[in-house]
Amino acid sequence: MESLLPVAARVGALLKQRKETLCISESSAGGLISAALLSVPGASAYFLGGAVVYTREARTELLGLTREALAEVPPSTEAYALVLARGMRAKLGTTWCLAEIGATGPTGNRYGYDAGHACFAVAGLKEASVTLETGSPDRIGNMRRFGVAALELLEATLQG
Repeated sequence: MESLLPVAARVGALLKQRKETLCISESSAGGLISAALLSVPGASAYFLGGAVVYTREARTELLGLTREALAEVPPSTEAYALVLARGMRAKLGTTWCLAEIGATGPTGNRYGYDAGHACFAVAGLKEASVTLETGSPDRIGNMRRFGVAALELLEATLQG
């Protein structure tokens, strides 16, 4: 988790300075993104909540997304991550939401993506998304890289 802490601290400082709020929808990162953000002193000023939505059932129940809404976009894509970010943001009423979805490994996912594939999206005052391909089957390494990449996307969006 140490690799996530510097960018989480910068994101936390930006959010506190701007008096904006954030929620997280993560999947393959398994809670690392939320943990990094919550490690920042004063996180309660900006962090409203998050969920590890690892299954489609969790996405419908926890994010309030319909199966139809999820079926409209291909899984494990930037468009899908954006649907998750928008859904969680609407559910918690935050300024921003960061969403992550991917395949950590050691094998790929059922949607045809190799291990190391992840998509991230930010929904809020602006929207942004990006895809990462690590090319690695290292599950723990990918979780860390996914967390850092997701937080870096959020930081860039907040600064942009």
